[in-house]
Amino acid sequence: MGEPNLSTEVTEKLPSSNPTAKAFTLTSALWFAAATSFGMIGAGYLIAPDFLANIEYIHFGRVRPMHINAVLFGFVTPGLLAAAFYYFPRLLRTELFSHKLGVFSAIFWNITVAAGMIGISLGYTQGREYAELPWPVDIMVVISFSLVVLNILLTIRKREERVLYVSIWYTTAAIILTSVTYCLGNVIWKPDTGALVGIPDAILLWFYGHNIFGLLLTPMGLGVAYYVLPIATRSPLWSHSLSLIGFWSLIIVYTHIGTHHLLQVPVPTWLKTISIVDSVAMVIPVMIVLINLWYTIKGKLGEIHADIGAKFVLTGTIYYFFVNIQGSMMALPHVQRITHFNNWVVGHAHIGVLGFAGIMALGGLYFILPRITGKPLYSKFLADVQYWLVLIGVTGFAVVLTIVGLIQGNSWYNGEALYRTLPMIQPYYILRASLGAFIMLGAYIGLYNIIRSLYFNRGAAT
Repeated sequence: MGEPNLSTEVTEKLPSSNPTAKAFTLTSALWFAAATSFGMIGAGYLIAPDFLANIEYIHFGRVRPMHINAVLFGFVTPGLLAAAFYYFPRLLRTELFSHKLGVFSAIFWNITVAAGMIGISLGYTQGREYAELPWPVDIMVVISFSLVVLNILLTIRKREERVLYVSIWYTTAAIILTSVTYCLGNVIWKPDTGALVGIPDAILLWFYGHNIFGLLLTPMGLGVAYYVLPIATRSPLWSHSLSLIGFWSLIIVYTHIGTHHLLQVPVPTWLKTISIVDSVAMVIPVMIVLINLWYTIKGKLGEIHADIGAKFVLTGTIYYFFVNIQGSMMALPHVQRITHFNNWVVGHAHIGVLGFAGIMALGGLYFILPRITGKPLYSKFLADVQYWLVLIGVTGFAVVLTIVGLIQGNSWYNGEALYRTLPMIQPYYILRASLGAFIMLGAYIGLYNIIRSLYFNRGAAT
């Protein structure tokens, strides 16, 4: 794993057009709009249980997993892949192995996500968190990841650049490891249930569930950051050694922390202890990465502010700091007595998936759009509007859901009845829905801006 100087991009012999990156860019933008729409429906039910008259296909029990899976596999992952399919050829100094395969994989990816949404909406689900998709869709997901893995590995194989930059390692590891952990976590060898029995199923589920973030979204998001920030600031990466240590410490430490979701159930004590220790130890890879990135851009905030993609990415690194410090703290048993099984965890998840990985994905999209179209963004103003809408929405989510979680946790800890708690948190649910509207509006503005940038960008407004 080497450290090419990224102060200038590698563009020799590489055309600016990149149909694979374009296809995944459009995929991400479309599903971001859809996912936030699902989320708003769910938020409506939390305010008014009879919202939309509990229409069977979109009642809360179905629209919530639709929202989660659309965010994970429809919006964030394709957005990060779009950036990866752009920077892989440049860092490897070779064209992508097959754009036909790349475009086909994007089309098949969309079919897969749509099939998952339809299946859940019709009531076909495995009923396991982050593993709700029915078995036939699980197989489609594995095929989707396999197509991407094939294209990436064959591109690496025929590369002209012999030294592999850290972004290549992060993204390649993410796709390969997730192809395996998805099979394990969704128990695809048991089509009838898609689950094991009892505690072993819970352990396996949370090994997979947490590693969707830790071994997919996190390394792919960091791969984008390691590529975008040095180029935007025209600075070489601050430390090659830290990039090595950060990569391997993330792979080693993160893998074992999923069981901290099960501290209050009868799983083996040694496994709980490992999960707690590794959760606290996550401070090591997180701070290594952030020190490396922040020192790379030291004194270059003006350049960051001038590049909307880099501004998204830098904001994502800040959320990365907060979500991991919070996660390490939440793994402590005494803290978890108050924070677990309530909206504190929901707030934590939104900071991680949307605040860190989602904003990284948006940063990657806005960074590559001018480069794959050969034109400026259709509207930098709209991109800035989306930035502030998402920033306000996610930050508000973090604050509101943390407050609600503390109210719920303390009420339950003190033995207060549920009917006393609900009136206290009702105003916060209304505020949460209002903040969600900011994010949804940002998603639709971004969709419009991205479509115009890709296909109808004649005037290139500023």
